[in-house]
Amino acid sequence: MAYRIRPEADFTDEFRSVATEQLDHAIRVLEERPDGAHEAIHSFRKNLKRLRSLYRLVRREVSDFQAHENTRLRDVAASLSAIRDANALIGTAQYLQKTARGKEESEALGRIVTILEGRRDWMSEAESGLEQRLVETSGALKEATAALDEVSFDSSHRKNARMLAKSWRRTARKATAALAACHGQASADDFHELRKRTYDYRLYHALLRDVWPGAMKTKRDAAEDLVEDLGHVHDLAVLSELVEAEPQLFTRNDDLTHLLDAIIFRQQEERRRALVKAEAVFADDPDEEAERIELLWLAARN
Repeated sequence: MAYRIRPEADFTDEFRSVATEQLDHAIRVLEERPDGAHEAIHSFRKNLKRLRSLYRLVRREVSDFQAHENTRLRDVAASLSAIRDANALIGTAQYLQKTARGKEESEALGRIVTILEGRRDWMSEAESGLEQRLVETSGALKEATAALDEVSFDSSHRKNARMLAKSWRRTARKATAALAACHGQASADDFHELRKRTYDYRLYHALLRDVWPGAMKTKRDAAEDLVEDLGHVHDLAVLSELVEAEPQLFTRNDDLTHLLDAIIFRQQEERRRALVKAEAVFADDPDEEAERIELLWLAARN
């Protein structure tokens, strides 16, 4: 089953099927690890992000379940984050090297990539108990799967339409507020909040796409593009934080200078580009969007 909720089907069955599919895939990849532990962790974290968005979509009707499971999923993701985050930093440095302004900067960033790879490898060797944590995480996800048996929704199609509309409105309002905060002297946290709300917004378009397939896909694609740009903004902020926290890693001052210059330049460019795209993605009024979702959900079953 795809990551979608069909309006003509029973809502409880659809919700459980989507959630179970994400959990089953996360468990399978952690246990089998076809591409190694690090890629398995990366894949599993993506499944958990989709789950948490799904659970936020229905939080008004199952608030206790959503709060409990959100905490469970957040904690298991955090328990396996260190090595994955170290690998993500390498990807950020590689992105900077790919977009380098000149040979000298590119060569300096290439050496930064090598430093970060060494840091990642050292952390992997020093990491103790990873195998046990993977086993424990798989167990926690199986408990999360069992918890789905306790979740049910009203059989009223109209009531579920209102629930979806309210969740949509809440997310869209949060996104527009985050976008407003990103203008002017915005912090990295402001852009990260916009990224998180855009991620939910994109996944909501995927989950409910059957009510208006063409339009939902167009908006979902635009939101996905924005999420990618905001991801670069966030990753650059994390790399900048590493420079401050572990300056001893970067022994060549000229390489460090090139790195900081590249971060600042690319961050400014990515922020500007993201804001232009965000204004387009969130151009519609949240209340009007939510009302449209409710009407489309009701009409899709008739």
